[in-house]
Amino acid sequence: MYRNKFICEAMLPRRVRSILNLHDMITYYSTANLFGIRLKHHSGMYSAGSISTELPRKLKKCERKPWVTHINELKRMARRERKERQMVKEKILGPPENGLLVKELIPVAHDVFAARTELLACVTRVAKSIVIYTCSLCGEVHVGHPPHKIRTCNVAGSLASKEHSWKLGNVEHILPHVESFHLYDRIGRAVSHNERLEVDQIPAVNELCIQAGIDIPQYPTRRRVFPAYNLAGKVIDFEKRFPKEDRSSEGIETFGFWGNRKKSSEENKSIDVNADEAQAVAVRGMETWGKMRSGISKLMQKYAVQTCGYCPEVQVGPKGHRVRNCQAYKHQMRDGQHAWQEATVDDLVPPVYVWHVQDPKSGKPLVNELKRYYGMLPAVVELFAQAGAKVSCDYTGRMREDVALPELDEEKWVV
Repeated sequence: MYRNKFICEAMLPRRVRSILNLHDMITYYSTANLFGIRLKHHSGMYSAGSISTELPRKLKKCERKPWVTHINELKRMARRERKERQMVKEKILGPPENGLLVKELIPVAHDVFAARTELLACVTRVAKSIVIYTCSLCGEVHVGHPPHKIRTCNVAGSLASKEHSWKLGNVEHILPHVESFHLYDRIGRAVSHNERLEVDQIPAVNELCIQAGIDIPQYPTRRRVFPAYNLAGKVIDFEKRFPKEDRSSEGIETFGFWGNRKKSSEENKSIDVNADEAQAVAVRGMETWGKMRSGISKLMQKYAVQTCGYCPEVQVGPKGHRVRNCQAYKHQMRDGQHAWQEATVDDLVPPVYVWHVQDPKSGKPLVNELKRYYGMLPAVVELFAQAGAKVSCDYTGRMREDVALPELDEEKWVV
């Protein structure tokens, strides 16, 4: 009887045979689960349709970043402001548009500034025990050893097999350094192209904290006592440009920015995290990462930050600078000017998504045939996760921990 059944199945088309084999496989796993037989994978079936969220998609060079505020809403706001300017009426501004500080956000700015310093120390400490790889052609990053074998290198000069050319990376590859021009007066005029070498560029997070209330002697800023007003679209300031009591620039050496930057970077390297184990440092860094991002989100609700729609350029302030250094899509039509739009937290702190390794101790690399079962995490979160820290619930959907990884010979049976 079994011989006749085998001959009949062999005579059926391939698609029908696949359906029959799948039916037998489902019956086998159902029976095993019913009688309590422990299988290799607890889930029994492999489903690509889990509760995971959509993985981030890399934008093409010709694509613009998504708008935070819808373009139609921006047009309505522009028409409303144009009508108000024609009425020539005084408009009372609230902080921080009038140049004053938002007192409720000053402690938040101090917390964000301290969290960034602590995060750099934790990442530097954990990176000494976990290897970081980066592709020399496309710049993709992988955390942990060995590097993955997923063929996603599709740039000019890459191999025909689209495999990555790995080399050792460092902290800057998982935590990119985003800079912004430092503004002495945040509601003053924008930095021009001729001033690009005269104005200091500092980390964008530090500039946001300075504008929100932190005082750093190396980067003086103007603190107003009386608010500014808006009259027919122009900001009217009743204070003197340089009052006598403002002596924040005393003791600052001319063109001493590069020396100060080097000194601050050396201080970050020598910070003692007071922990001997990498896991304890990773747990502390994971908490700091969430604290810093949540604090930046609160500050950006009041303090405006601008970013280019086509390149990573960022400017903290109500308007973007006028430096013509954009080399992104159709920059010739803009004469090198940036296409400014409202920024998000990811623009100030790029997450740099990497493939998530569920079992770092196995020593097996991620393969290209099973890439649809792998999740992705920000590189900093993946670094701390491999060091032993618990990942926040915000990233559970992107980790795809609920998806069982099949073997290569079992992948063809996956629904």
